[in-house]
Amino acid sequence: MLTLIDPHGGSILELVVENERADVLKNESVNIPSITLTGRQLCDLELLLCGGFSPLRGFLNQRDYDSVLERMRLSCGTLWPMPITLDITEADVQRIRGYDRVALRDITGVPLASLHVGDLWKPDKEAEAEKAFGTTSPEHPAVAYLMDQAGSYYLGGDLEGIQMPPHYDFLDLRHTPRQLRNFFQSRGRSRIVAFQTRNPMHRAHKELTDRASRDIDAQLLIHPVVGMTKPGDIDHYTRVRSYRRLLDYYPKGQASLSLLPLAMRMGGPREALWHAIIRKNYGCTHLIIGRDHAGPGKMKGGTPFYGPYDAQELVKAHTEELGMEVVPFRLMVYVPASDLYKPIDEVAENETTLDISGTELRGMLVRGEEIPEWFSYPGVIEELQKTYPPRGQQGFAVFLTGLSGSGKSTIANALQARLLEIFSCPVTLLDGDVVRTYLSKGLGFSKIDRSTNVQRIGYVASEIVKHRGIVICAPIAPYEEDRAINRRRIEREGGYIEVFVDAPIEVCERRDVKGLYAKARAGMIKGFTGIDDPYEIPEIPEVVCKTDKETVEESTDLVVKKLRELEFLI
Repeated sequence: MLTLIDPHGGSILELVVENERADVLKNESVNIPSITLTGRQLCDLELLLCGGFSPLRGFLNQRDYDSVLERMRLSCGTLWPMPITLDITEADVQRIRGYDRVALRDITGVPLASLHVGDLWKPDKEAEAEKAFGTTSPEHPAVAYLMDQAGSYYLGGDLEGIQMPPHYDFLDLRHTPRQLRNFFQSRGRSRIVAFQTRNPMHRAHKELTDRASRDIDAQLLIHPVVGMTKPGDIDHYTRVRSYRRLLDYYPKGQASLSLLPLAMRMGGPREALWHAIIRKNYGCTHLIIGRDHAGPGKMKGGTPFYGPYDAQELVKAHTEELGMEVVPFRLMVYVPASDLYKPIDEVAENETTLDISGTELRGMLVRGEEIPEWFSYPGVIEELQKTYPPRGQQGFAVFLTGLSGSGKSTIANALQARLLEIFSCPVTLLDGDVVRTYLSKGLGFSKIDRSTNVQRIGYVASEIVKHRGIVICAPIAPYEEDRAINRRRIEREGGYIEVFVDAPIEVCERRDVKGLYAKARAGMIKGFTGIDDPYEIPEIPEVVCKTDKETVEESTDLVVKKLRELEFLI
């Protein structure tokens, strides 16, 4: 390990031990309890081990956790704004009880670190959300994660790293703080300005970073987050390919690219301060901070979670202590009359400006529209087009939901046949009963098991859609939450059409050849959807088929018509 001298100065704290000690810990890991880390925990562990989270020596104990929440400092007084915690479940607590060490493993079982067990406590998650993120709204992604996914207990303690979490992509762009510092030193650069991003970069970003680098005479580090970002963001593979293409447009030697395996919290001002500390550890002297830096955007009602310049102000207030300077982000807009990008505050009142939002850009890509050269570079657009092909080249899922006996399977079979007439590629059908037999064998009909079954269908469907395939799903799927999860999951990969197969329950009962409704009414079957377990009607389905009034062909026509309207069928 590297001994820490100055928490935010020249030294960093690396936690991976020497090979001999690592072999001892690896052998010990067989005989002690293990915790399999989640994706977010893996990101945190990697930055702890490599020194990106210096001065932390491990996951926070309760005293440091409380201090971070209350005053953005560790208990020793060192500035640190974000709680870095190892959340575990009740089952984990029972397994580790009585042990002074715990092995931390990745999902394949590889031991990555040994944790010296420190504090174990049950946090007040609402208080944490309010203090760390300024809100308890589940619309905030970090709050949603905290409340719905994180374990109920926190385990603190110092770490001894056995090995770094393995990566197999972009190995030439993955640097530890020490490696990046050595790189800058070898080039004789003492002023480094970092640009934080989780999105593709276009001409406006290039102009902004170009100006920032030249204005302060600094080497530019494009330092994108490739860990966990905001749900719905473009995958990091696509983004990194586009960043590489963008480097060609900078003056030679001005810009460097390195990847940051950070799990973002979208925590606004506190997160901006955290980003500054991390970049300091990576050898940077300046950080570009823009409007609503690391914010999750707005709530459904349009109210932003954070003020537009709250992040800038918080970091500016600590620049002397940090030894890091803030470079304010100036919104760059395109002025067609002069064919130039200008900072928004330099645009005259009578000058027309143009811009394309990220949402607008994705819409243009999926519609196959030409992206203007004033907005981005051909190489960048080419990489985005590979991920966002026109809708006619995308995969899509048709998700039918409705009561048992409503006609889902009949419509699904008719739709499969119709689509096979149109396409030469396979059309997969995931029928509820078939999935129960092969994919969800062993699951019962409790609420949890039903949700698991529906979400398994959604996962398989998303994989098919990701690979440009077509899939039809036909489960009952009675709960809106499960359907919403599937929609989000599948829409990240391609198209999603929800079809509510609407038939009155008395019609469904008349069609019931298995006699399930009769058995449910007689009390022989418990928790039957529509009888003693609710069916939650879809809120905004793309198609509603009323099968008590329509023929199978008419219902199928409605679905095909919607697919054509949305340009999945051409």
